Amino acid sequence: MQFRHPELLYALLLLIIPILVHLFQLRKFQKEDFTNVAFLKQISMQTRKSNTIKKWLVLLTRLGAIAMIVLAFAQPFFTQSDSATKEKETVIYLDNSFSMQAKGASGQLFKQALQDLIVNIPEEETFTLLTNTETYKDISIENTRNDLLQLPYTSEQLSAGAIALKAQKEFSSNPATEKRLIVISDFQDKGEKQAIDIDDVSLHYVQLRPVIENNVAIDSVYPVNTEANKLKLIAQLSTQERRETNVPISLYNGEQLIAKATASFNEAIETQVEFDIDNQADFKGRITIDDPLLTFDNTLYFNNNTVKAIKVLSINEGDQEFLSRIFTAPEFAYTAATINALDYSKIPDYNFIIVNEVKAPSQALTNALATFVANGGSVLSILHKEGERSNYNTLLSRLGGIQVGELYTNPRLVTTINYDHPLYNNVFDNRIKNFQYPSVSNGFALLNGESILRFEDGSSFITGRDKVYAIAGGLNTGNSNFKNSPLIVPTLYNMAKQSLALPRLYVTNGISNTYDIPVILQEDEILSLANIETPDKTQIPLQRTFGNKVTITTQEQPEKAGIYHILNKGNILQQISYNYNRDESVLRYQSLEAREGVSYNSSVATLFDSLKEANSIQSLWKWFVIFALLFLVLEMLILKFLK
Repeated sequence: MQFRHPELLYALLLLIIPILVHLFQLRKFQKEDFTNVAFLKQISMQTRKSNTIKKWLVLLTRLGAIAMIVLAFAQPFFTQSDSATKEKETVIYLDNSFSMQAKGASGQLFKQALQDLIVNIPEEETFTLLTNTETYKDISIENTRNDLLQLPYTSEQLSAGAIALKAQKEFSSNPATEKRLIVISDFQDKGEKQAIDIDDVSLHYVQLRPVIENNVAIDSVYPVNTEANKLKLIAQLSTQERRETNVPISLYNGEQLIAKATASFNEAIETQVEFDIDNQADFKGRITIDDPLLTFDNTLYFNNNTVKAIKVLSINEGDQEFLSRIFTAPEFAYTAATINALDYSKIPDYNFIIVNEVKAPSQALTNALATFVANGGSVLSILHKEGERSNYNTLLSRLGGIQVGELYTNPRLVTTINYDHPLYNNVFDNRIKNFQYPSVSNGFALLNGESILRFEDGSSFITGRDKVYAIAGGLNTGNSNFKNSPLIVPTLYNMAKQSLALPRLYVTNGISNTYDIPVILQEDEILSLANIETPDKTQIPLQRTFGNKVTITTQEQPEKAGIYHILNKGNILQQISYNYNRDESVLRYQSLEAREGVSYNSSVATLFDSLKEANSIQSLWKWFVIFALLFLVLEMLILKFLK
């Protein structure tokens, strides 16, 4: 038994008062002599004994009444747990990621969790609420009810470690308080366990599950065939289970409906839908389905911008015909020039420059290319066996830190492909071990770069560093048969393509995206992004200005999926589409492992019922008041009826 006001127990010392009064009343009888009183002796002795017993009983009832009154004011109580009387610090993590749009028994999981929190938390109780993007510290339902009901969904989702770190910052260092972390989520299975560990914090999991887990999502869209006037698009859709009913799918250009089709999942959980559209510029694409379970993955945005040709310049002392066959229109604007006829003033206009077997690169050429690389350009240097090693060293070390070693004259085979190099992303379906190895008769050793293709002895045939590439030996037919190898096209093609990272069909929100905009800006000009649905609201992304392009990098912004204009002083340069990550489309959930000291619940209401029961206090002061009244009644009965 515990007391709310134990200091009042000192009032029990008041029990001394009735005891002292009683003792003063127990004085001796005064003797008086009367005649013929012998017959009264027995009666006198009985009366004295009765009075003594009566006074002791009255004293005990009065002591009992006073003691009960004092105890009642001290407010005694019993608790279900030792922590019931401690001050509470409560932090609640509420998952507001898109998967919480799924519908439970009473509606969307996130909305129902919010409503249950509002109903079950006392209005004046303070707590801290964490979401995937925001922190609401020391709030109460009374003051923030409307704000809580307006909380949005987000494409972000915190990991278990991030939740623990974020929550730990909100708890105080006071050891006398009971600290509680409540985690409310659907606990999607993404390959990592949601094990949260914080010292001296009681952990409560609430795992919410939808009634239906068969979600249909538009996973991706990509072109498979591009002609002069036609573009074939493939839309990839998926679900968790096969279904008999087909899913309608629509393609829009802006607000104009272009085509309709159906997606069938009768035989597989993944399917493709083809669309043939006009290959028109500035196509504001939007593919939609109508699936009520999750809405964030029902729309996928894309755009088909006007093709911006990548400008390629080859500075030649060797054969350049094979280069003209690789860099063809409309993707590339290819220009060839001899070293003697080169117009240095035009170099900044290009995106990718090939120094093709120039035997003695001049200092003027080195300076011009160094400025070109510093402004975001990309350079490939094809070395010649008769070239000046010192000149090559000066050129490549200044451009990208690549060193040129001794000339070798023994024939070598190119046997190793660096499949992990960015040039070969999505080029090979499988890692080929046996292929027709290209050969090189003469070349220079290349150092300090990342090998792209290697000889059988491990030395580099093609190396690269920071968009500066070098080929160890000339590609003329007298020195190498690399021009006949199938490797030459993807290697040189991707070097040029990556020199200007034009916006893709679409990118994904919430991850790092980098793309180039071919535009020449003045000193005070910057580019901005604006959603086509809200053109008045612009945001300025991280950007770096070069001579003939601007490199834009986005990560957390923009938050909303859609098609965005890229603007320069209000003028539309081109468009870029952002889509939400599809990781949460797969409604697969973790089975939470039981851990000591952690409570597991299937609803918010169940959790708070258990917390209320554990923290319930059974007050006893009413019983002590009743006992005090009983003692007083007993005293009156004794005084009245006991003779």
